[in-house]
Amino acid sequence: MQIIENKGLLLRLKNPEKVTAVIPKSKLLDDGSLLVKWGLEEAQVLKNLRIKNVPSPIEAHYEWPGLYKPFDHQKKTASFLTLHRKAFCFNEQGTGKTSSVIWAADYLMNIGIIKRVLVICPLSIMQSAWQNDLFKFAMHRTCTVAHSYSREKRIEAIGGGSEFVIINFDGTEIVFDALEAADFDLVVVDECNALKNPSTKRWKTINKLIKPKTWLWMLTGTPAAQSPVDAYGLAKLVNPSGVPKFSGAFKDMVMQRVTQFKWIPRPRSEQIVHQVLQPAIRFTKEECLDLPDITYTTREVPLTAQQKKYYKMIKQQMMATAAGEEITAVNAAATLNKLLQLSCGAVYSDTGEVVAFDAKNRLDTLKEVIEEASHKVLVFVAYTHAIHIVSEELTKAGVTNDIINGKVPAGKRNDIFNKFQTDHDPQVLIIQPQAAAHGVTLTAANVVVWWGPITSTEIYLQANARTHRAGQRNPVTVVHLQGSDVEKKIYTMLSGNIDIHSRLVDLYKNIDPDD
Repeated sequence: MQIIENKGLLLRLKNPEKVTAVIPKSKLLDDGSLLVKWGLEEAQVLKNLRIKNVPSPIEAHYEWPGLYKPFDHQKKTASFLTLHRKAFCFNEQGTGKTSSVIWAADYLMNIGIIKRVLVICPLSIMQSAWQNDLFKFAMHRTCTVAHSYSREKRIEAIGGGSEFVIINFDGTEIVFDALEAADFDLVVVDECNALKNPSTKRWKTINKLIKPKTWLWMLTGTPAAQSPVDAYGLAKLVNPSGVPKFSGAFKDMVMQRVTQFKWIPRPRSEQIVHQVLQPAIRFTKEECLDLPDITYTTREVPLTAQQKKYYKMIKQQMMATAAGEEITAVNAAATLNKLLQLSCGAVYSDTGEVVAFDAKNRLDTLKEVIEEASHKVLVFVAYTHAIHIVSEELTKAGVTNDIINGKVPAGKRNDIFNKFQTDHDPQVLIIQPQAAAHGVTLTAANVVVWWGPITSTEIYLQANARTHRAGQRNPVTVVHLQGSDVEKKIYTMLSGNIDIHSRLVDLYKNIDPDD
């Protein structure tokens, strides 16, 4: 296949009549080759005829706007998406799926194929990933986040006419009528494993939004990672003709019963899952040779109602103290530390007692990140009690994990590190940063999660270097979990290599009491 002056495609086919029958304006030349206009509709038809390597005109007729130029794999992903009304993108975490989708959608808007996009995603990435990336890569487009404690505010956001509307999964049920009335041309579902079960209200709600003419792109880096059965709900949305009408029949296809209560995957289950989850594109980090060695990303984790109540109380005490006496670095550090502890789920009282708080949002987001990871994961947690909260929750979820903190003897630490590097389990190490920030190689992991920030830039950088060092074969992703204003400010300082200790008093005085 040859591209002619960025306007036409020159094809050499054994049976050119199969193309001329459906693309009447195609022209058969004297030498037997076929010239076809290089438009999106024509490219889609050629793709449907199973002609290989058909390029999307986005590759020639798009300027790729934004603060950063696309990597080659991002261009290929955007090209693939524009050729498929319904499709999967299974690119691994950290490969830039979000920007690929934004560019593809922007191109379809430019040529008048679509007008409005609904992005459905976890609460933790509505702003930190989608809204921020829309500003970076399509700042000329309007965008609204439809998230509020008020149903009316959400409906107002949806009806406001923004070209991109971002909403969380549970929000779709709350304002379904408004979403249906808005008649979105393209629906993007990020972390679509949340729709693996078609019997849930969430799945049924989103299924009702998908009309015959609706474009639907579903994203996840880990399709059907837990069980082959999980592919059914995803395929039912994108490729309904490729799976049986009922989930039980699909389960029989991919699983076999060995006891009354135990099922195991059938030998061909992987091939069946691959077949039903089509059309799909996938790039692993290993394949993306143009990626940087290390990327940083943020997940927003709203404080729970209980955390918010006590967080506000502590800040009010801060303001009263600031008004009545001189603030020193010592008392600024102590109070800021209380806010960080509360954000992470456990506060130490002045008498040394531990007061635990509801940290469900943060725990749920952590499990999402671990599920998306292609390799092992390090989770850095500064506070001892929070470490145990995380470990217990991961164990309940079936995620094998070990703990490294100051109480673990050196000999045992080495055993845990060696096992992590060489064995299948544990999948996750939960580490107190000071206990393993130096000299340890943990390259079996390529995802680093910060449960909350710390105030030492040196330890932060050293901790990230446990995975990003000689012997690492995969690009590394560092994930910041943040839910409070003080966390956001400290992460910003860490990312800028700013000495936080020298600015504790300023940081203390600049915490907004209304945030």
